Amino acid sequence: MDTSAERLARTIGDRVKSERKKHDWTLDHLSELSGVSRRMLINVEQGTANPSVSILLKLSDALGLGLPALVEPPEAAHSKITRAGEGAALWTGTNGGRGVLVAGTDAPDVVELWDWTLAPGERLESEPHAAGTRELLHLLKGSVTIEVDGEVHELKAGDAISFDGDTAHAYANTRKTIAAFSLCVYEPGVGSAHKSENTHGK
Repeated sequence: MDTSAERLARTIGDRVKSERKKHDWTLDHLSELSGVSRRMLINVEQGTANPSVSILLKLSDALGLGLPALVEPPEAAHSKITRAGEGAALWTGTNGGRGVLVAGTDAPDVVELWDWTLAPGERLESEPHAAGTRELLHLLKGSVTIEVDGEVHELKAGDAISFDGDTAHAYANTRKTIAAFSLCVYEPGVGSAHKSENTHGK
């Protein structure tokens, strides 16, 4: 990992460990709640893992945080500016594409703002997110194919789409030029599925 990736991994690891200990949970209990293996949790907390967005979403939901709070040190501020180049790069494609989380809100109703580029030939498949999740995508450059629960949509620069993020979906660039888009993800009630479980044994 490069320096920025190492720093991000440490930030995520410290936050996961801090929140887990705040709840007085064992690694096994967090593993059970999140569906993430104990070995992966250890690697995440040690800052040695490069977890997928799917794993980070499972952890953030189990901890009741929301993804934006998981990848940033906690701050007591009414406003937060993310300068150019400072977003959390949480996905890197095989041909150089990137998914960067540039802004977000706190739980329980989490809104994430992403800056995405998909290089030619790249494809990202996403598992269904939590119930009620919605995604809004605005294509800024190039062409992109969006697949939502078996439906295929072709977008060109300037087009936008909104869809249910709680079904299987994918983004693909089948063209020969880079595709760039802004993506907004709304995930309501983060952590609510685990609230009743959180009061039980560790």
